Amino acid sequence: MPVPPIPLPAALGGEFTSAAARALGVTGSRLAAKDLEQPFHGVRRVKKEESPSEDAPGAHDRALRERVLRDAHTYRLVMAHHAFFIGRTAVVIHGATALGHGADLEVGVVDPRRAPRARGVRGRKLLEPFARVTSAQSLPVLDAAAAWAALGSDCDVLDLIRLGDELVRIPRGERGRPEPARQITTIAQLREAISLGVRPGTGRLLTAIDHVRVGSMSVLETEYRIHSCAAGMPEPDLDVEIRNAAGALLGIADAAYHQWRVLVEVEGDQHRVSREQWQRDIEKHAAFTAEGWEVLRLTGGHIRGRGRPGITRVAEALARRGWRRAG
Repeated sequence: MPVPPIPLPAALGGEFTSAAARALGVTGSRLAAKDLEQPFHGVRRVKKEESPSEDAPGAHDRALRERVLRDAHTYRLVMAHHAFFIGRTAVVIHGATALGHGADLEVGVVDPRRAPRARGVRGRKLLEPFARVTSAQSLPVLDAAAAWAALGSDCDVLDLIRLGDELVRIPRGERGRPEPARQITTIAQLREAISLGVRPGTGRLLTAIDHVRVGSMSVLETEYRIHSCAAGMPEPDLDVEIRNAAGALLGIADAAYHQWRVLVEVEGDQHRVSREQWQRDIEKHAAFTAEGWEVLRLTGGHIRGRGRPGITRVAEALARRGWRRAG
């Protein structure tokens, strides 16, 4: 029967430097025990028990952010005082997950300081004007707009639009109330970050910013808007409160073509796994239809699948209601 490892000093907490542990009398063999991991050189961390994967809406994004924040706080123990988080790491710290995140943390310094080079870390130098550092989650990090602009050299235009939409969206809380205080950044702030100077990727940033919009509440909604506009369709209004003739709120639609009374609802995971959401959607869409709207419900397959059939379906609905393609 395996012998449990000797308890660590309580003062160390769940993550600590090897030097701090040795100063409290922890031996090298104890630091090598299987209940500890070494995510970065000179750091130990108590292993976290694997939790069962969730199928709830947003579970993947929550798990991603939790992992990145845990790694960032751990690396902070040995991070140079002049360094800060950049790139995908920075935007995840701010709360955006549209781009995902790799295994390595992305860490920046102001040129001419040496960028960190270590296992689990991808270092990068930034010029002084682009290094607008703030604090988020008690971590030194590029501000959200500067982090977006710094990704211009790494991301294509569509990814920059996806991320830009997520950064500027205004979340809705209980009963669909908008919560502008939770907006991560604004389109004006993204433009300001671009204007700080020419850098690698400036052309992509300038193209992307003209397509970033407030109101897209998911990556799929952004992709629907981009692909539909590219197909020559009018640009929809986003995150629209639909009311009846008496002014009562019937629901919030993902995209609306007011002139033609057509609504598009993009069905994400919450519609797939939540019976309560499913019931609300049925009632909401019935109310929309009763007010004279045509409602089209699109899934990821309709938007990303071969030929993007959802785009064609919406174009046909608009045409039935009088829209004519220009030219």
